Amino acid sequence: MIQIAKKAAYAAGEILREHFRKIPDTAIREKTKNDFLSFVDEEAEKKIISIIHKAFPGHSILAEESGNSGASDEFLWIIDPLDGTKNYLSGIPVFAVSIALQHKDDLILGVIYDPMRDELFSAQKGRGAFLNGKKIEVSKKKTLGQSLLATGFPFKAKHFLTVYLSTFRNIFERSIGMRRMGAAAVDMAYLAAGRFDGFWELGLSPWDVAAGTVLIREAGGQVSDFWGGNRFLWDHYLLASNGLIHAELSAVIRKHFLSFKAVYE
Repeated sequence: MIQIAKKAAYAAGEILREHFRKIPDTAIREKTKNDFLSFVDEEAEKKIISIIHKAFPGHSILAEESGNSGASDEFLWIIDPLDGTKNYLSGIPVFAVSIALQHKDDLILGVIYDPMRDELFSAQKGRGAFLNGKKIEVSKKKTLGQSLLATGFPFKAKHFLTVYLSTFRNIFERSIGMRRMGAAAVDMAYLAAGRFDGFWELGLSPWDVAAGTVLIREAGGQVSDFWGGNRFLWDHYLLASNGLIHAELSAVIRKHFLSFKAVYE
């Protein structure tokens, strides 16, 4: 399964590289407000699905562009063929292919491929996390004050902007810095590799975070919702860290999102 995931990620990455900075504006469509796609997203997704279906015809698939397919209630592949689409369409070389596999309710496999740097991050439950075949681990930073964090703006949910900005300011003041890459899969892969110490974002979808979750956990980190639970995959409040700063970072975020917890529950 991991070899098929890698094969699919490499194949999709080749499509992304082939068309990078070559897409005319007329080929770009707006799915919803501030959310774009082109034929490249669809072509890469079809390639991934075809490779998976050939190897595992009975498995189900949840993909960003084509939605749900398949009848299996045991194996579900969760796919984002191009995470960081706006970066891609703007000619910014920060984007990735993200592929995860869920067995029943358990995420067991994750692959994130950055085709511009030829970096393949991979992990299987219980077997560790790797970057181009070399084992990786999360950082050892013990406090928020020592940490470099990543985040993403709630561009699809701007009604969160006020509480997001107050949270951002509080975290920014306590940390050594913040980065906004524009691709959650890249943020999570970098966290797994020890490049970032923590990551938090609102409004993400399962295909944005599933593969990264496996990577971070297998690299020794922690992934949860803002309140320490495990509903983040479907309920959009994601907090990830090296584990050592998780409680401190969660406490800061919870203070600002206290009024949202009742709605969340």
